[in-house]
Amino acid sequence: MFEEQRIDRMYANILLSTDGSDVARKGVEHGIALAKALNARLTIITVTESLPVDYGSGHASGWIPTQEEVDGYNAACKARAGKVLDEARAMSKQIGTPAELLHVPNAHPATAIIETAESRGCDLIVMASHGRRGLRKLFLGSQTSEVLMYGSIPVLVVPKPA
Repeated sequence: MFEEQRIDRMYANILLSTDGSDVARKGVEHGIALAKALNARLTIITVTESLPVDYGSGHASGWIPTQEEVDGYNAACKARAGKVLDEARAMSKQIGTPAELLHVPNAHPATAIIETAESRGCDLIVMASHGRRGLRKLFLGSQTSEVLMYGSIPVLVVPKPA
């Protein structure tokens, strides 16, 4: 009996991360269904990075954006995040699980995911993985890998669809 109660309460507060990609959509579906099955609180997060600035070095000149360019970039990120979260909201309504939606702008995704999970007392993070390996993973990076490496909260990784 004790084991059954423990399992029911093991994951009561889930953070679900999405970037709006096709691969992430699979993770969103899985995470929403899991939250519903466990009757868990669900927060869906999308993170947008800040505009990269190139200050240049040596003989090369860099690029520093104007305030207008920064504002335009931030507006585009906000609009994109809104679309990503609207899609997640529609999926959560369709599955029948309420979700809090959160956009974290101008942040490194893995760091923002870990910090949000910790600050909200989440006990599980659900993320999709593109399944990159070798040099592609090295050059393209992996937010999922970083969350696994640096976070202290369990992570459920949903693999890329076959």
